[in-house]
Amino acid sequence: MENIEKSIVESEIQLRKIAGMIKRKGRNILTSYPITSPQFAALYCVIEEGDLTIGELSNRIGLAFSTTTDIVDRMEGNGLVKRVRDEKDRRVVRIHALDKGREILREVIHKRQEYLGEVLDGMPNAQIDQLNELLALLLDRMQIVDEKYISR
Repeated sequence: MENIEKSIVESEIQLRKIAGMIKRKGRNILTSYPITSPQFAALYCVIEEGDLTIGELSNRIGLAFSTTTDIVDRMEGNGLVKRVRDEKDRRVVRIHALDKGREILREVIHKRQEYLGEVLDGMPNAQIDQLNELLALLLDRMQIVDEKYISR
């Protein structure tokens, strides 16, 4: 195996392990809140991107329309979001995050950041800065490659 191929394999393994650990920690944090992992992902999208239709939200979180509808129903029942009619087109219904949902999102993200702070504790600032630069570069490259697939 060539050196670059070996590096790619190692990177993929490490990223998969990191993603799995973050996912497990995230699920653990969510047990203290009236929200599931898929609901958290949906709520995050609605807050970050603004009010979305069920179809738009379904596409963003990669779940079936019917599954997304069920998620929104449960979040609405828990007072995290509400459905609102679009002012320009009354036929369109958008999902709007409520204060309770925004507060839960803030708290959960804060706890996730505290976890990452614990993980990075003791690392020199220069290494943390380098890590952030490399992660930003990786994210940029991934977005460029993803755009190629979307435009096909």
